[in-house]
Amino acid sequence: MTALTLSTAGAATLRADALVVGVAKSGKTLVVAPGAEAVDKAFDGRLAAVLETLGATGGEGEATKVPAPAGLKAPLVVAVGLGAAPEDGEAYGTEALRRAAGTAARLLHGTKKAAFALPVAAPEEAGAVAEGALLGAYAFTAYQAAQDAKDAKKPLAEVALLGAKPRDKAYKAAAERAQAVAEETNRARDLINMPPNDLTPAAFAAAVQTAGKEHGLKVQVLDERALTKGGYGGILGVGAGSENPPRLVRVAYTHAKAEKTLALVGKGITYDSGGISLKPAGHNETMKCDMSGAAAVFATVVAAARLGLEVNVTGWLALAENMPSGSATRPGDVLRMYSGKTVEVLNTDAEGRLVLADALTKACEEHPDAIVDVATLTGAMVLALGNRTFGIMANDDDYRTAIHEIAEEVGEQSWPMPLPADLRKGMDSPTADIANMGERMGGGLVAGLFLQEFIGEGITWAHLDIAGPAFHEGAPYGYTPKGGTGSSVRTLVRLAELTAAGEV
Repeated sequence: MTALTLSTAGAATLRADALVVGVAKSGKTLVVAPGAEAVDKAFDGRLAAVLETLGATGGEGEATKVPAPAGLKAPLVVAVGLGAAPEDGEAYGTEALRRAAGTAARLLHGTKKAAFALPVAAPEEAGAVAEGALLGAYAFTAYQAAQDAKDAKKPLAEVALLGAKPRDKAYKAAAERAQAVAEETNRARDLINMPPNDLTPAAFAAAVQTAGKEHGLKVQVLDERALTKGGYGGILGVGAGSENPPRLVRVAYTHAKAEKTLALVGKGITYDSGGISLKPAGHNETMKCDMSGAAAVFATVVAAARLGLEVNVTGWLALAENMPSGSATRPGDVLRMYSGKTVEVLNTDAEGRLVLADALTKACEEHPDAIVDVATLTGAMVLALGNRTFGIMANDDDYRTAIHEIAEEVGEQSWPMPLPADLRKGMDSPTADIANMGERMGGGLVAGLFLQEFIGEGITWAHLDIAGPAFHEGAPYGYTPKGGTGSSVRTLVRLAELTAAGEV
């Protein structure tokens, strides 16, 4: 775990293994960002010129290493691009700071201590730098036996944030928030990256119980016997083909002064083979990530507890392994859901909506002020929005807009999507109340309409389809690593904060 410290020391005097500064574009000129004045002085005012000779432009995602000159206590200077320099009097955007800090932290894997001298004229800017650095420092090495491989990827051990006042309550609070949010996002990443032979539904539930004891959360686990007794046909139907039985986990954080309750429901398919409707070759290898929604929900509840938010946050994790076998649910089978509705299963690879339907019905029984479900639900959403943007659907346009704006605020790409009523007819079944498949075109919207069928009357609900950004298969960028990303955790935490404040 990467340590975070706030320091009023000067960039030239603090001892560290590396010193991170910002540079930006001002027209065709490279300029040194505020916070790096002492470093520029050590280069006799020629830091920008030196960097330009090395090809630096100040663009976002760019990082340039330079040996430190005499006068600096750190042996290495890392200049990271912030993009276009703001107009006079304006600040750098928090997302640009977050990404720049993440880029530097990734570059410094294996380093003990780095001092970040980026522009932090306000607490929110300090929080963005801290969050980006801690997210960028993430590495998953639990399954690598070779010590040299581990050492190369070992996270940056300590982030020293220069310009942030350690005795100022606002700066201290911003840093503490950044640390909690980043560490819980990294908790979600760890779970997503775990191989499915270790992260079974039972193992996931056990991890929640362990964290519950540590953070004072109330945890209830329904095993296969309790699920059978309760009539959770959706979760049981999806898990029927696996030797690892399903679980429904309720994890709750409560605050004595809370006036509102936010329920979060996460899809937790710990491995998705597609079931009898087996996925084609090339589509199975990353399906350990199909529990990313449940990981995000779990991490958010823990973050709410760590931050002491004045809102009740209840997480529901619908955990199952979708496997083909002689006991697996078949296309054509009819499942009786926890709500009492019957569902004709036309495709066993449309399983996420089945486990979510049971969990949503159960969550509605507690009459929360709002419910948000999170799921790697459909490939159709990836086709619509790409690999970095999640879709938002809701039964309340204002709530959908609010979540979209929150996501943009915290730096997560999202887009509001409709729930067209005309697509509902495609799920009509001659045998059951509804089928789990409808029209192929608009499949992501069809899935949202299916989930809406299981929302209680009068309850505000939103659905986040994070199928695109939940698992990153390309090269790392900014603070985003290869593998599990922890998508939507930051959005959900901010939603909980604003719900506590009565602003949503």
